[in-house]
Amino acid sequence: MREDIIILGPAHPYRGGLAAFNERLARELISRGHRVIVYTFTLQYPAFLFPGKSQFSTAAAPTGIPIVRRLHALNPFNWLLVGLEIRRRKPRLVLAAYWLPLLAPCLGTVLRIVRSRHSSTAALVHNMLPHEKRPGDRLLSRYFAGSVNAFLALSASVASDIRIFSPHKPVAVVPHPVYDSYGAAVGRAEALAHLGLDSGYQYILFFGFIRPYKGLDILLRALAAPILADNAGLRLIIAGEFYESSERYYELVRSLGIEKRVIFRTDYIPDEEVRYYFGAADLVVQPYRTATQSGISQLAYHFGVPMIVSKVGGLAEIVPHGQAGYVVDAEETAVAAAIADFYMHARAVSLREGVRQYSQRYSWAALAEEVERMLPAGHEA
Repeated sequence: MREDIIILGPAHPYRGGLAAFNERLARELISRGHRVIVYTFTLQYPAFLFPGKSQFSTAAAPTGIPIVRRLHALNPFNWLLVGLEIRRRKPRLVLAAYWLPLLAPCLGTVLRIVRSRHSSTAALVHNMLPHEKRPGDRLLSRYFAGSVNAFLALSASVASDIRIFSPHKPVAVVPHPVYDSYGAAVGRAEALAHLGLDSGYQYILFFGFIRPYKGLDILLRALAAPILADNAGLRLIIAGEFYESSERYYELVRSLGIEKRVIFRTDYIPDEEVRYYFGAADLVVQPYRTATQSGISQLAYHFGVPMIVSKVGGLAEIVPHGQAGYVVDAEETAVAAAIADFYMHARAVSLREGVRQYSQRYSWAALAEEVERMLPAGHEA
């Protein structure tokens, strides 16, 4: 039977936000009556290019989502075979997740083979240009852009980047939906007990992979700022795996004299543990130096936690300042001032209500509807 939609991109057994995103989108499309299959990788990154401890999840495969492992990111012969295999299936739409120019040759070649009168091609773009730039990024992204009929961007910032490479093709913008597949929110007492944390302190959270562009060093310096010196009960939880050397952060903590105020939980956080970290937190802080959009913000929306985000990329598009959190400059004084304001003026109740209201705007149904608009007219074969 002919599939309506084939999604190309990370999925189980790969772990992380991109895999969770593709699986959740597939589930939404299936719930709307579409026949969907996800093509994922046999090799996504060579081990020497992957900065974390493992690319793979130890969790069971998601049920009800057909996932096949076919793509080898570095093997051109594989690209030809996979392209021909998908072309024979004659899907109405092949939707490729795009976030890294390294994968442009693989995805762009497969899509060029697939594209035909039977099958349209589209890109769901997380990042058109990476946060950490490398030689050849623009050339590779241009190659990928030429392989699709249309684009779906997760923020206006991403849409602007797309138009650099493809000014005349249609670009739809749908904000990153709320991640709602990590379990229900838990109360503070339960979360702290589960994590073994003292209920006598207040907690802010830095969550996710630790990379230079995410500005953890900015947050550490903010924690040591004079404006927060009187808040002896404030603690920072750093929950996520290092994707760079950890030593500079440990040294910075020591040099700032904040060892007792920082809690490192820097193994990969399994999906079933995520809700406890957000349940423990009063605030989620994202002091990013660069950004397009962030799945961390959408986790915070799901769990009802206000945010501090920096004024870069698409972050300010999804976190309205003063309503669901704070939008500040990516520098320590501004971050420290926002943290201080939150506690000194007891903003928790009003901002949590704002988070609850705004979270309703970011739905998987809206994203699925935009994907449906990309389906070419006509009946299945």
